[in-house]
Amino acid sequence: MRIAMIGTGYVGLVSGVCFADFGHQVTCVDKDAGKIEALRGGEIPIFEPGLDALVASNVKAKRLDFTTDLTAPVAEADAVFIAVGTPSRRGDGHADLTYVYSAAREIAAALSGFTVVVTKSTVPVGTGDEVERLIREANPSADVVVASNPEFLREGAAIRDFKFPDRIVVGTDDERGRKVLGDVYRPLSLNQAPLMFTTRRTAELIKYAANAFLATKITFINEIADLSEKVGADVQQVARGIGLDNRIGSKFLHAGPGFGGSCFPKDTRALVKIAQDHDVQLRIVEAVLGVNDIRKRAMARKVSNAAGNLRGKTVAVLGLTFKPDTDDMREAPSIPLVTGLLDMGAKVRAHDPVGMEQAKKELPEIEYCTDPYECARGADALVIVTEWVQFRALDLERLKNEMAQPVVVDLRNIYRPEDMAAQGFTYESVGRPAEPKV
Repeated sequence: MRIAMIGTGYVGLVSGVCFADFGHQVTCVDKDAGKIEALRGGEIPIFEPGLDALVASNVKAKRLDFTTDLTAPVAEADAVFIAVGTPSRRGDGHADLTYVYSAAREIAAALSGFTVVVTKSTVPVGTGDEVERLIREANPSADVVVASNPEFLREGAAIRDFKFPDRIVVGTDDERGRKVLGDVYRPLSLNQAPLMFTTRRTAELIKYAANAFLATKITFINEIADLSEKVGADVQQVARGIGLDNRIGSKFLHAGPGFGGSCFPKDTRALVKIAQDHDVQLRIVEAVLGVNDIRKRAMARKVSNAAGNLRGKTVAVLGLTFKPDTDDMREAPSIPLVTGLLDMGAKVRAHDPVGMEQAKKELPEIEYCTDPYECARGADALVIVTEWVQFRALDLERLKNEMAQPVVVDLRNIYRPEDMAAQGFTYESVGRPAEPKV
């Protein structure tokens, strides 16, 4: 199959490269000439484990190419995927569909022969209808089917998620469209990935509903963590106890500083706006957003409660990205945390294995360090914000010797309270007693 992937952001690049690795002929298109030139030179604009090697191998095999001009790739394609950004519109939380609609108009002008145009970007319900209208308006003779195919990729595990998906959702009622997309995903049939055909609008809603539900699970366990601290329970054991129930499941029941990233905050806000546009109130999702925002801002107070008045003190922050194995800083919990610490008069220094260049754009006023121990040197408190594997086995004796005061606030519950107490640390975690009774 010949595939054109419009957009080389996170979703577009990962999807295009994986399609090429399936054996399809893929051309990735982006208006950013600098990004395309870098990709042609083997430079990857995002951090995703294994992506650089996959790009190199498929370029070498001549299954993958990059260009700024969509004309030829679209004209030759069996399927054209729209994978451009849909950021939150400033001020109201609606998804900004400017790039999607612009891509649709450009695609329309280049279509030749039967083509399936697929929205892979996360878009509000009904966007596919408008994409189809725009294409037919710009090119009335186009032989085209417009489908929805939402992505369910986790940053840091996107390649595995693409190749071993829980499900593949395809939204179209057109049999020709179903056949083309069935052929596109046929290489996954050996992995027995369920291919789910729905209407276009159903597929569009599935993506938002999935993200909102996962965000709800995270927010729920964070509130249970607060209750656990008050009553002397251990939220990790609570999470395990409820997660063993097959109706609930154990994933996304890890207490922490709140969710961030490019999907959950944006998509939950957009879902609320979609509902409001249709005179429906999603009270649970609205509450999730409110609780999450409050939680992220409250983490600085948690540090202050552990270390005392922070004015003039130095706080070391380990982990800046919203999750491990990515350099993504979008809506990362570290941003309100660090901002709150600075507002309290603290001096902040930080270390992240791959995210510091991106973090400097969001947090230019703090000091950046090359490793965890340099970061901890002379610090009055240390905060673990992102659960990078590099932070899971720190030399605790060395860490204590580097610090001015042995205060650790572990927002990811990486360490055991009894071990930290034995090492002489004042230790605070999330939803667990400081020194659990045996």
